[in-house]
Order: sequence, then structure tokens, then C-alpha cells
Amino acid sequence: MTEMHTDKPLVLIVDDDLTVRLLERRCLEKAGFAVEEAHNGEMALSVFERINPDIILLDVRMPGMDGFEVCEGIRRLPGGSLTPVLMLTGLDDIESINRAYESGATDFITKSTNWEVLSHHVRYMVRASRAFSDLRKSEGKNRALLNAIPDFMCRINRGGIILECKESRDIQLFTNAQEIVGKTLEEVLPKDVAPKAKYYVEQALQTGDRQIFEYQIKKSNTAYHHEARIVVSGEDEVLAIVRDISDRKMAEEQIIQLAYYDSLTSLPNRLLFKNRLEQSAAGAQQYKTKVAIMFLDIDRFKHVNDTLGHTIGDMLLKSVANRLSKCVRKVDSVARIGADGIDETIARMGGDEFTIMVANINNVQDVSRIAQRVLSEISQPFMLGTHEIYITASIGITIYPLDSQDIDDLLKYADTAMYQAKDKGRNNYQFYSESMNAAAVERFAIENQLRKALSRNEFKIYYQPQIDIKTGAVVGIEALVRWMHPDKGLLYPETFIPLAEETSLIVPVGEWILHTACLQSIALRASGYESLRMTVNISSIQLRQKNFVETMLRVIHDVGFDPAHIQLELTESILIENLETNINMLRELKAYGFSLSIDDFGTGYSSLSYLKRFPVDTLKIDKSFIKDIEKDSDSTAIVKAIIGLGHNLNLKVTAEGVETEQQLAFLQKYECDYIQGYLFCKALPEDELMHFFSERRHLNSVCFNNEC
Repeated sequence: MTEMHTDKPLVLIVDDDLTVRLLERRCLEKAGFAVEEAHNGEMALSVFERINPDIILLDVRMPGMDGFEVCEGIRRLPGGSLTPVLMLTGLDDIESINRAYESGATDFITKSTNWEVLSHHVRYMVRASRAFSDLRKSEGKNRALLNAIPDFMCRINRGGIILECKESRDIQLFTNAQEIVGKTLEEVLPKDVAPKAKYYVEQALQTGDRQIFEYQIKKSNTAYHHEARIVVSGEDEVLAIVRDISDRKMAEEQIIQLAYYDSLTSLPNRLLFKNRLEQSAAGAQQYKTKVAIMFLDIDRFKHVNDTLGHTIGDMLLKSVANRLSKCVRKVDSVARIGADGIDETIARMGGDEFTIMVANINNVQDVSRIAQRVLSEISQPFMLGTHEIYITASIGITIYPLDSQDIDDLLKYADTAMYQAKDKGRNNYQFYSESMNAAAVERFAIENQLRKALSRNEFKIYYQPQIDIKTGAVVGIEALVRWMHPDKGLLYPETFIPLAEETSLIVPVGEWILHTACLQSIALRASGYESLRMTVNISSIQLRQKNFVETMLRVIHDVGFDPAHIQLELTESILIENLETNINMLRELKAYGFSLSIDDFGTGYSSLSYLKRFPVDTLKIDKSFIKDIEKDSDSTAIVKAIIGLGHNLNLKVTAEGVETEQQLAFLQKYECDYIQGYLFCKALPEDELMHFFSERRHLNSVCFNNEC
């Protein structure tokens, strides 16, 4: 017995692949179809007799009966000869296509087709099928065919009078299409469209060629886009076929938006920015003006993402984009490719990087004023939900054609200048110079040399003693890496560690540091210094490695060392990243015996709620606070607070960068536990470290105030 159809067109999907069926069902139901399924040929024939679908989507390759056999079987069933069959397959060879049509398929499409395209394909096949059905049943075959066409049609004479109309389901501009019969185009169409329509009617009659034009009509605050095709249908009349292309126009707009605009901020993207830059450069060359390119990067944006999350980070980027749009003279945020008169363009290049192009410049000082205005605007606080966020930016500037006439070079030079601005302390702008390019080339060379430094044994470990502030005893040493560069001599970590992190070389370098430090600690313990603890710094890149804990244990095991004698030092900002994962990782390290220290405490989030959850043993006060405790009340308060906080949580507190007797006296007064710095001992290479301990063997302590 045949089931009754619902108002929705009914599609029978025949495919042995469950995933494909689910995807097709979801797509088609979303598009307004009712769906039934069959997972093999025999079931397909049975379901067909039961439901009599409007269309069949049939897979070619199936076990048992393949799609060709199923199609032939359906065509033999009652009612099956006229049902549209759309065959889907991964095959695209001519033989398969021919066989599909020979077996009775209505159409053929490959499975690589976009699902949205598939739904439109099915919709129009169903529409065509129903139109054909109407055509068969109707006594007026020609009229049925016309009614099945979605377009609006009308006959128009040379004078522009509408002689006859056929209504359209898709174009509902008139209550009744017949109401416009006998009227002129000027009476029916808007004032800006009617002259164009009359022109193309005349052109068609004069040339005999088909004329095509597009126009727009607004109704109830909605814009409808139409395409009119005009063909000669008599000696003094034409047939106008009008199609609603609003969906197509919308799709084109979406394609342009996706291709040329950033999805988060709606600003032009890199591709559109380069296109506009090329246009402006051509204009500057013709009119002897200049074009400025400003490359802007938000300072420490990663810290916002790491501490507040990517949702807040995205909100911040959108807010930055809005501010940038307000602090230049004129921003054509909706201009399209080929637009004239663009003076400024703001684009998002990706991540937290933006570019601003300022064209038609005569005075470079104008660029400086804009750059300073941008920096001032960005430095104002952002209110995002409950968060008040302060940020700064760094800007690099290049000028066309002074710095280069090549677009890619200009962008590269602006990027180079931006990094120079960061090197000069951030929150400033820098114009590009040739010396910057030389510095960038040198940085690239250092990066290449850094990749070879480990295999060439160019890294060295220096060790700085850590002192018990009450007894003067050396309780530990911190391992600090140096690079003995073949040309530049001894390089400190700030010179190469950021590069090592950018290139992930910090992972093998970090393993080497731990391995070498453990061997040095073993040597010291063998010389009688069993109580010394070795501190090793851990990079965020290392911590993000999935096998980080296993790596630490492997290195320790390889040298036969006890994890209880190793302290791993991590910064606050590292720990806040992936908070739950890092807490579990720290607990695992603690379970194996490692002690843990938070470095640079006070410079990051410094949240008590976070600190209570970290299974750490020691807080290390950043040297920037120690440096200013004698003259800066804020630093004094921060240091006192950190010492008190640490002790209240049963944590030891270490102060680094202690260089004066006054700093020592302050730390003694407020009962800091450990100290390290030049006042007692600088970082020493291996041979000098052993000499340091041998000289103090009889004391095992450092003299305070010359009392030893």
C-alpha cells in the first residue's frame, strides 16, 4: 500500500554508507524535504513501492545490487518510470556516466559536490519533475510549461507598453500581474530603472540580439535584485524574461566577504589590503604623492588570551578594530575592489596584527600624527564585560616610494620596523630604515646558527648560588644557559631564548640543560655537598609538550639522579595557560619527587585563588621589584606582600637580583628565606663554581656584613 505524501517533497536516499545518509538527510531536511532511507538495493525497491517518493538519491556502488541495477528495477515498477533518479558516486569517468543514463538515471552527480549544491540540485529536479507531471496532465501543455518556469514574463511593444504578463511564484512585486497590462514601463518601474529598460527594449529591436541587464527594486525596505533578458518576439515587440537573482547576489556578497574580509572584525583582510595598496601606489606614482603603510601589533596580546581566554581576546580584537576605524581621517569600511577615492584602509592581517594604509600623502609628518593618535587611542582602557583591560601597541611604518616600490617589500619592511618598535620598549612607532633590514637579516642568521649550536656544543651552563638568608649557607644553585657564539662571543639568554622558543628549539635545548645540570649536581654531591638543590628553568614551549613529564623522568633516569634534588622553575604566565592541565601535570611531577618554584612572581596574574591550587614549594620575587625597594613604595609593598603571602601558604620565598646591602637588610627584616644576586656571587661557569665551593669548604656559608 502506498503511503500518503506530506506537503514536503519526499526524497528516498539509497546508500550503504550510514555517514553519507546522515549527511544527506541533514542537508535535505534543512532545505525543507522529507526523507526516507534504504541501505541496500532490495530495501530500496521495497521502500519505493511503499512511499512513492518525489525523487531518489541513489548511490552507484553498493554491495549486492549496485545503483545501476536498482535504477533499472525502479523503472520497471508501477510509477517508477517517471520518478527522477539522481545517481551519486565517487566515479567521474565517462563510462560510469554513460551507464548511469543507460540504466534510466535522470541525472548524475559526484559525491564531492557541496552539500548545499546537492540540495539545490534536488530542489530543481523535484520542481522540474512536478512541472513535467503538470505538463502531462494538463490539457494546455504550453501554458503548463510556462507556469513551471519560475521567471516573470511579459510582452512589451516598441513604445514600452506592457501587452501581456505571466505571473511568477518567485517575483511578487505586484498584487496581480494583470494590473500592469496596458501600462508603460515608466508607470510600472522606478524612475531610475525605467529608462534603462526602455533603452534595452530599443536595442533588442534594432539589433535583433538578446539584451541582458540587472536592476534593483526596493519594496518594504527590502532590496530585490532582478535580471532581465529581452529577446525579440515580433516585428515591434519583445519578450522580457525577468528572474529574481537576490539569492545569487547575496551569495556573491558572502563570497566577497569571505574572500576579502576578516570574519571576526569585518575589516579588509591581507588580500584586499594588498589590492588597495597596489591601487594607491599606482595613483601615487601618477600624481607624485606618497603612501604610508603602518603595521600594528598589540603588545603582549598572548597574555590576554592566556589569562582571560580566547573569547575575551576576540572581543578585544573587535574593539581594537573599531577604535582604529575612528582615529584615522576617513575609513571606507564598505568599499569594494575597484572603488575610487580610498584615502585610508584598515586591515587585519591575522592574529593581533593590523595594517593601516594612508594614501595621498605629501607630508610624512601627517603619518606621525596619525600613528601617535592610534597609540593614544589603543592605550585607553577597554571595558569587556566585567574586565577592564589595558594594552599598548607597537607600530612600524614604511613609505611608498621612498622605502620601496615593491608591495611585498613594503609590508616586510613595515613588519621589520614594528619589531624595532617592540625592541625599543613597545608603545611607540618607528619608521623603517636600511639598518633595520640589516638587523633583521642578522636575526635570521642568528636563528640559523642557533639551530646548529647544540650539535656544536656551543651552549654553556652557568650556575648562580642561592643563599639561606638566616645562616648564609649555600642551599642551592640555579642553572642558567649561555651561548658561546663563534663570532659574537658569550650571549645571554635574552638574546637567543626567545628565538629558541619561536622555533621550538627550546625543547631539545631544555633537555640538554636539565641533563647537564644533573651531571653537575652529581659531581657536587660527590664532593660533599649533598644538600644542594639544583634549579632548572622550564619554558612554556616545553610545558606544552604532551610528553613533558615523561621527558623529565627520562633525562633524570639517564643520569641516575633523584628528582628530589631538582627544582623546576616556571613563570606565572606559563602556569595560567591551560590551567587544569598544568595543575594535573604539576601534581604528577610532585608525586615523582620534584620540587616546584614560581619564577617572576608579582609580574603576572598573581591570583591567590590560582596560587592555592598550584602544588608549588617556592615563590621567587622578580628582580625588578628588588631593584626598586629602596626608592619605590609600590615595590616595597609588593615585596612585603609576596613574602607574607608565601609564608601564609607555607611556601619558601626567594629574592633574585640582590645587589646592595640595603636590599639585603630589607629582605632580612621581612624574613625572606633565600636570596641570590651579585652581592654574593654572579653566575659562574663549571670550573669557577667548583673553585667557589672549594674556597668555602670550611665555612659552607657566605659572609654577611663582613662578619665571617
